[in-house]
Amino acid sequence: MVDYMNNRNEKPMFAEERKMAIVETVVRNGSVTVTELCDSFEVSPATIRNDLRDLEVAGKLVRTHGGAMVRQRTGSETTLAARAVENVEAKKAIALAGIECVEDGDTLILDVGTTVYELARLIVERRQTKIVTNDLNIGLLADEYPGTEIYLLGGRTRPGYHCTIGPSAIRELADLAVDKAFLGTNGLDVEYGASTPDPGHGEIKKAMLAAAAKVYLLCDATKIGRRAFSRFAETREIDVIVTDRISRAQREQFEDSGIEVIARSVLEGPKES
Repeated sequence: MVDYMNNRNEKPMFAEERKMAIVETVVRNGSVTVTELCDSFEVSPATIRNDLRDLEVAGKLVRTHGGAMVRQRTGSETTLAARAVENVEAKKAIALAGIECVEDGDTLILDVGTTVYELARLIVERRQTKIVTNDLNIGLLADEYPGTEIYLLGGRTRPGYHCTIGPSAIRELADLAVDKAFLGTNGLDVEYGASTPDPGHGEIKKAMLAAAAKVYLLCDATKIGRRAFSRFAETREIDVIVTDRISRAQREQFEDSGIEVIARSVLEGPKES
């Protein structure tokens, strides 16, 4: 994170100037904690919380427990190509944590998405498994790793998202039973559950959940505390959350709901009042 105070030779910032810098930080990183902002701007948590409240009222960001994230409409969705260049390091960190949950001999369902794809590459390189997926890019990994069994679900393709959806794929999933499902998400809220902007994709995810003995949700920090248009899983239906970073308060909330949380980094920070 940029240290704005040092960049200005210790010259104090005006409040509006600091708020503009906070928005820049949130947009650049996707999310930020109160503690990180306090360290960067050398002001108190109370000052940062007041700034975040003002910025939320102004529609510039969304406050979360212990921080803030970028504002996004519940029905908006970026294409797979656009997502491929977002939060790249976070996705790699999640994949490295996720591969530790996969054992040789597992039967797996892998959802569509750039984070799940990072995990898929590690799986075909390091594990002997059987994979079922609706992700066309994951399906193509069978050409690179011919020893891997990959079953591609049928259905209609969704332009811009390199996947199959629809009744055919849902019917195929209804006849399957696998050990583990690894799903992506656009939003994860402890009360609302996991969600996606597209209802059609949400129905596929529901079928994937139903076919798996254990459900893993791959979710970078920018998705936590966010709600998208269509819920595909209630909190109680998720067994494990794998994320790059999470606040201690958020982790405790999910653990209190019976979910195991695997995080590369747990951040301290005051809870939002």
